[in-house]
Order: sequence, then C-alpha cells, then structure tokens
Amino acid sequence: MGDHLTTHDLLARVEELIGDELEQAERVFLNEVNSKHPYVHDVLQHITRFQGKRLRPILLLLSAAASGGIKESHFVLASVVEMIHLATLVHDDVLDDALIRRHVATVNARWNNETSVLVGDFLFTHAFHLTASLGDARACRLIGRATNLVCEGELAQIYERGNLDLSESQYLEIINGKTAELCAISTQLGAMYSDADEKMIQAMDDYGRALGVAFQITDDLLDLLGTEEQMGKSLGSDLQKEKLTLPLIRLLSQSRQEDQIAIQEILSQPDQQTKSKLDQFIKNSDAIEYAANRARDFAIKARESLKGCPPSQAKQILEELTEFAIQRSI
Repeated sequence: MGDHLTTHDLLARVEELIGDELEQAERVFLNEVNSKHPYVHDVLQHITRFQGKRLRPILLLLSAAASGGIKESHFVLASVVEMIHLATLVHDDVLDDALIRRHVATVNARWNNETSVLVGDFLFTHAFHLTASLGDARACRLIGRATNLVCEGELAQIYERGNLDLSESQYLEIINGKTAELCAISTQLGAMYSDADEKMIQAMDDYGRALGVAFQITDDLLDLLGTEEQMGKSLGSDLQKEKLTLPLIRLLSQSRQEDQIAIQEILSQPDQQTKSKLDQFIKNSDAIEYAANRARDFAIKARESLKGCPPSQAKQILEELTEFAIQRSI
C-alpha cells in the first residue's frame, strides 16, 4: 500500500462501501442540528462547515460493517459522535484563540466567545438527548463517560500548560483522553450495536484508541511543520498556548544543557517568531523523526488489533486508515 494512498482515494473507497449509510447518518445529524431561532440556526449552519472528513462517523460505520453489519441505531450513534466532536472543536477554538477552522472563520472569530461556549454546550447536550432516544442505557453510559474523559484530557492539558518538564507518558495520557477516546468510542459502539461479541468489541476499542493517538501525534507534527494554507486552520497554537507536544518533549530531552536552556526560554515566552526560532534546534535533532516513529508504532498497534476480525472490505479500509493517519500532509 505504501505512500501512494491519497485522501481522495481512501475517501472514494469509503464512499463506495458506506456512502449511502454515511448519507443517512448525515441526514440525522442535519435534522438534529437545527433551531427555530434565526441566530442559533445561523451559528449551527456555520458549524456544519467544520465537518471535514467526518472521520468519527466513518470509523463508527466501518467498524459496524466489519463486525456484523450496519443497523438503524448506527445512524443515530454516528450523528452523536460527530456532534460531540464538533462541540469539542468549537470549545477548542476558544481555548486556543483560533481564527480559522476548515478554511472558514471560527465561531469565536465570527461571533464571540460566549456564542462558542454556548453552542458547544448545545451540541453536547443535544448529543446526550439524541443518544437517549435509542432507549438503551449502555449507549448513554458509554457516551457520557467518553465525553467526560475528553473534557478531562482538555483540563489536564490546560493544567500542564507551560510545564516544560512534561514527560512522554504524561503527554500520552492527555491525548488518550483528548483525542483517542472519541475514536475508541466510535469503533466500540460500531461493534457493540452490530451485536459483536465482547472480544470483537474490545478489539475495535483498542483499534480506535491506537488510531486516535497516531492521528494526534501526526497533528502535533503538522502544527510545527505544516502551513495554515495547507491545513485550513490556525497553526502554531500549541506553541502560543505553551502546550508541550511530543516533538518538543523529545527535543528538550535530547538537547545539550545550554541548548535546553535556550529552547525553554523560547517556549516560555511565545510570540509570532517562536516557530522560526525553534527551527534550527529542531533541524539539529531527531525530534521530528522520533515523533513520526511513535505515531507509526501506534498505527501498527491499531492495525494489529484487527487481526481477529474476519476479512471484509470494511476491515481493509480500517487497516488502510492506519497508514492514512500517519502520512497525511493535509
């Protein structure tokens, strides 16, 4: 498979396999993300432009297809994970003072922080309301717990801001909640609601979790290496908000003492030049390569979780997603 996999190819294959089901999930989502109030309606319409690749609904539906088949309940659950994801994005943009998301203005940039916080709350509470419509306490409990862990990961990240001694294991713990949890709940629910056995549900949970970590490490690399035009969102915010990500943790741990002091100085007084000031130090280190290799380790772990899964097109795409997670340039 190698480096020839493009986003376009992969999404075309997803479309071919579960396009109709994705559309049904999208219909549920758009139907729910609505309001009679013109202002609320406008803001919610704007947020739908942040949707991007709809990775979490795709993961949920693919894991369902790979575990026994897609059912009606999966359309509701796919909408729920997308709502929670969008709620976290809207709140994230406030925390990061971000101006752009998916090439359009963030809610806080176009309106204000109050609107962002409240519309994020609207999406969270609506997600729980929609889950409850399934009449199954399992889904409510699992979604509630996952959302809790996502928020806990965000809080932990805020607490660790400016902590230049953050360890790799602490960083992994944060992203396990902040990013991996929502991927894991997507694949877990996909399997659970196609009546898969416990072993398959656990395997899908493991897959989603490892994939989520691989995605986040790659995102952290792109925050340092990408361009805003390429990525369609505000970059360098990790540096501005003094968030220590894996490449920076590696850079600090491998640098000579005098370089370490200089790097800490740059990181603790962020400005518009922080990225370029760090460039030389990063080029002289293995920080990028190390973080990319760690992302690959997690991608391999995700792929291995699928070993017990019977062969299917859905399984094959889930496997290919592990490669896509780490070789995105956009």
